[in-house]
Amino acid sequence: MEHIESGFRERVETVVAQIPPGRVMTYGQLAVLCGNARAARIVGGIAHFGDPHLPWQRVVNKQGGLAAGYPGGRQGHKAALETEGYIVSEDYMVDVQKLVWWPDGSEGVGSDNKQLHFL
Repeated sequence: MEHIESGFRERVETVVAQIPPGRVMTYGQLAVLCGNARAARIVGGIAHFGDPHLPWQRVVNKQGGLAAGYPGGRQGHKAALETEGYIVSEDYMVDVQKLVWWPDGSEGVGSDNKQLHFL
């Protein structure tokens, strides 16, 4: 099992809280930005059990797919996004290339200053 250092959950929740309406982030993107590039699934678990007041609906997989584990399943995830004005396809996808958001200064670059590929 992947070792996750103390504070990872808090870092994930801090970044998720900043995702602006109309934009999305991916699980892998959050994992890297929060210090563990191999922890995308753990980010998914944090989303599933995390603070329900955070905009978890704005987190999708790297293809733009919605989460089956979201309250109400993919249909619930779709409804939450559509309430905010997102366009969601019939196969529960958003245009992640168009909607992806990066916190200031982090666009596609990891802590070692190497180019990262999330999408």
